[in-house]
Amino acid sequence: MRRPERALYIKNKLQRLYPEPPIPLKHKSAYQLLIAVLLSAQCTDARVNKVTPDLFSVANNAFDMIKIPIEVIYKIIRPCGLAPKKSRAIWELSDILVDCYDGEVPRELDKLKALPGVGHKTASVVVSQAFGIPAFPVDTHIFRLAQRWGLTKSKNVKGAESDLKKSFPKDSWNSLHLQMIFYGREFCSARGCDGMICEICRYCYPKRRSAFVACKA
Repeated sequence: MRRPERALYIKNKLQRLYPEPPIPLKHKSAYQLLIAVLLSAQCTDARVNKVTPDLFSVANNAFDMIKIPIEVIYKIIRPCGLAPKKSRAIWELSDILVDCYDGEVPRELDKLKALPGVGHKTASVVVSQAFGIPAFPVDTHIFRLAQRWGLTKSKNVKGAESDLKKSFPKDSWNSLHLQMIFYGREFCSARGCDGMICEICRYCYPKRRSAFVACKA
């Protein structure tokens, strides 16, 4: 089976399962989403969603955030891990947003990636989920699925993102990113499927007889 055939099946399957996938991180503004995505690095969405209400009750915008000592931010976000680095990044990026963007989150990837603590994946999530701009954020889970399903042969996330963008229509990227996340968690997790168990894996590679070992991001 060729990659376009696999991609079409996957797109249709995910659309049937998750026709309107919700955004996993709770937020009420682009700023809140940016902070939540930053906190989600090496942390579960569930834990982030437990922490952000406390943080945003103290400061839910860049202007208020820079009035808070970094030590206070640290104490609130500590359960998310990497708190010293993340708390400083939250304060510093908020300061930049106030100074350079009147407190607003920029819509451009390059401007987002220039902010402290914001990498390509985080910026891609923000532009796609906050502004509806087509992007295909690739985290370790999506990278693993793309390999298992034969959508990429790349050994790195950057190459996988490029291959995924070539495999699917641009207007489907934002939904597919979320759909792949939900499917991976429900049916094709790192421990729940070895490349031969879930329906998509079995369809894409019906003759696979040994566990598929994906490259790590």
